[in-house]
Amino acid sequence: MLQACLNGARTREECRFLPVSPDELAEAAARAVTAGAEDLHLHPKDADGRDSLEPRVVAEAVTAVRLAVPPGVRIGVTTGAWAAPDPGRRAELVRSWTVLPDHASVNWHEEGAERVAEALLGHGVGVEAGVFSGTGAADRFRASPLSGRVLRVLAEVTDTDPATAGGTAVALLEELAPTRPPALLLHGEEGGAWPVLRVAVRLGLDTRIGLEDVLVLPDGSPAADNAALVRAARTILTRTG
Repeated sequence: MLQACLNGARTREECRFLPVSPDELAEAAARAVTAGAEDLHLHPKDADGRDSLEPRVVAEAVTAVRLAVPPGVRIGVTTGAWAAPDPGRRAELVRSWTVLPDHASVNWHEEGAERVAEALLGHGVGVEAGVFSGTGAADRFRASPLSGRVLRVLAEVTDTDPATAGGTAVALLEELAPTRPPALLLHGEEGGAWPVLRVAVRLGLDTRIGLEDVLVLPDGSPAADNAALVRAARTILTRTG
């Protein structure tokens, strides 16, 4: 499965064509799916372009994207602590959502991860357990009573050195191996995004690509949009496949 991560916590200062508004996210999602994305991950943003978990903001983003893509394309959002630092408040916001995504990511190294995950599960929303390399999150996830209830693990490689990111990815997978998650999506970021994607493809794992993770194509040239990144990833999948 190839997921498109449309915007992330980035701002327009980093990427002038970053999709921010619901309409922009809808257009980016439709183009990414046409290019070959099968699943979507997005960060709903408020009027100032900041990530938000407020129910109205989430509802507007999810509704716009859902109307823009074919039925069956699953839509996920973030629950990152930077959007609401207090874990109790994050869980409260999730419980107040009126329009539900299909899944949401929960970063397991963040305080209150299990509280947020339980709020999502109570809504029937699938949990993507974000396990970042270099954070000790793999150990915390292995010990969690929720480890068998998540939709998938997002194995997130934070090593941005293209020379070492692939090895870091393999090491993270070894840390996660004892948990035997129901599904596993492996991805990297910035300079490590394409090397880690190649590791995921080689191992037959789900992966993702998009402007959240990287702004350039495999040859280092700037990506025009999420669809261009998805097409490049599809090319790698096809050649390796």
